Amino acid sequence: MKLTSLSVFLIALLPLAVFAAEPTTQKSALPAVGDKAVDFALDTLDGKTIRLSDLNKEGPVVILQLRGWVGYQCPICNRQVGEFITHSKEILATHAHVVMIYPGPPAGLADYAKEFISGKSLPDGFYFVTDPDMKMVNAWNLRWDAPAETAYPSTFVVDTKGIISFAKISHTHGGRASAAEVLKALAEKP
Repeated sequence: MKLTSLSVFLIALLPLAVFAAEPTTQKSALPAVGDKAVDFALDTLDGKTIRLSDLNKEGPVVILQLRGWVGYQCPICNRQVGEFITHSKEILATHAHVVMIYPGPPAGLADYAKEFISGKSLPDGFYFVTDPDMKMVNAWNLRWDAPAETAYPSTFVVDTKGIISFAKISHTHGGRASAAEVLKALAEKP
């Protein structure tokens, strides 16, 4: 087989073309303000399916992506959930719903989730759901791929058009969004 100079040139460029295509196979960017929120459907502990797009028909949705079961109950997740419950009347006055997502390995997750939510009284409009296969975590690119971790603790506000209007993603255990930050975001109209 005789190679022409054009063939040799194209063969030489092949590794560059493969390298240039590589980023499309890598993990997508984290969700950000202005992005269309990826819809999800997750179940509460009593088996009710909560779908983001259904809640969006009624108003904005606040999403608290918790660390979930990481071998222990995260005290910072507990504190954040408690703060949002404390400010529930103010949050619900904006016609928002709150979805708290508790991810983890499927084995025993429901029991760990019940333990986490035990003693917390959720008002109407607040939903506590599990993500046993981490489908939502992965769809939103929030997987914290480190030993004893599940998801980056994150908070989002998704407006009625399904667009993320507030996003705070922590790459540590702390640095969580406060109820005050979320209330400010809910007060700002798109």
